Amino acid sequence: MKCRRCGAIMPEGMLRCTKCGADIRIVPDYNPLDDVLAAQVKGAIDGSEAPLDSYEYESEERRERQNRRTGATGYVDRGTAVRRSAGNTGGTARTSRTGRTGTMGNSRNMGRYPYDSTERRPMTPEQRRKQAERKRARRRKRRLRALIILIMIFILAAAIGVVFYLFSYKGQVRKGYKYLQSREYNEAEDYFQRAAKRKPKRAEAYQGLVEVYLAQDNAEKAETMLLDAIEKYSDSAAVYEACFFFYTSMKKEGEIPLLLDEARVDVAHKLSEYSAAAPKFSLDDGETFDDVQQLSLESSEKAVYYTTDGSDPFYSDTRTEYKEPIQISEGETVVKAVSVNKKNIPSLTVTKTYTVELPIEAAPAISPSTGQYDEPKEITIVVPDGYTAYYTMDNSEPTENSEVYVGPISMPEGSTIFKAVLINGKGRLSGVTTRNYELTLY
Repeated sequence: MKCRRCGAIMPEGMLRCTKCGADIRIVPDYNPLDDVLAAQVKGAIDGSEAPLDSYEYESEERRERQNRRTGATGYVDRGTAVRRSAGNTGGTARTSRTGRTGTMGNSRNMGRYPYDSTERRPMTPEQRRKQAERKRARRRKRRLRALIILIMIFILAAAIGVVFYLFSYKGQVRKGYKYLQSREYNEAEDYFQRAAKRKPKRAEAYQGLVEVYLAQDNAEKAETMLLDAIEKYSDSAAVYEACFFFYTSMKKEGEIPLLLDEARVDVAHKLSEYSAAAPKFSLDDGETFDDVQQLSLESSEKAVYYTTDGSDPFYSDTRTEYKEPIQISEGETVVKAVSVNKKNIPSLTVTKTYTVELPIEAAPAISPSTGQYDEPKEITIVVPDGYTAYYTMDNSEPTENSEVYVGPISMPEGSTIFKAVLINGKGRLSGVTTRNYELTLY
């Protein structure tokens, strides 16, 4: 045996060259003519004939593929090893290692070319095209079935989701608002109440009920419903928010700080955005002042409003926005003030009462002094600033209902008891001064 690569003579039975290390071919070179002759013999037996030129074309193609597989290295496809059998009168047949006899002589090569399953002939291009088209059609059907199944699963899941949503809390609230928009108030109220029963500590259902009751001009029912809910679920900040929504809609934000003041500490903390810090007063109202005062108010909120007439500083038409210190005059002054945050929600009202008492004159100065006179005289009273003088000439006590002193008074003839008093702007009276006059004219 000779090595095809280096030409070295090798002993029989060796599989690798000892000189160059190349694999030794143990199969004779492939001869396409053997397949042609075998096909002709088979055709003569079963009556089918194949044109010689077709076999020549296919043999040539098969030879090219064989060369590509073996290459220059002498690679041998062990699955195609055959042996010739002698004494066959019909020609040379090729037997595969499996022991089967075939027209192509190579069981492995048979898998390389498509054949008609009935006649075992090579398939024409048209047959191959139809076969490929059938495969593509089957694949399209499988994809279509898979797509239909997926769509059905999606539709079923969507239907189940819709059913769950309609009976969920959000679904009930949405249905309630749908009926509210169409002014079907009874149906809307029913859905909102169902939602509130399902989740009684959430705000949306209560807010929906508020809108239903307000649309029916029944604010009292809405307020009662909300206050009852707060009493039952005092640990729910959402229920408080629903109540705040109602008071805001009714322009009654002044009720909100009262609710917050009574709320639990943890709930009030969650509702801090609704809270407003009360204003701070610069003067203490626990003492009496002997002079007029200036009161300053301080707050970190958006604005501060106050009144000095005793009215509510948030709702009153007489309220004043604090811009500069407030003058506290003589007498008693009641100051009420609130801070207002960015949500226009007020703080609790702070009320302070201030008292200013100015020193009062002891008694008015009157001239002339007590005595007997024989010529006409004029009586005068010294009136300090901020006072008004009142007098009597019949020995009665002077009051603010007595004669008002506006200038010198002519002393009457005869005996006269003249009394005078000073009264300031706050109605405080001084002491009374008394003069006894006796005028005798000759």
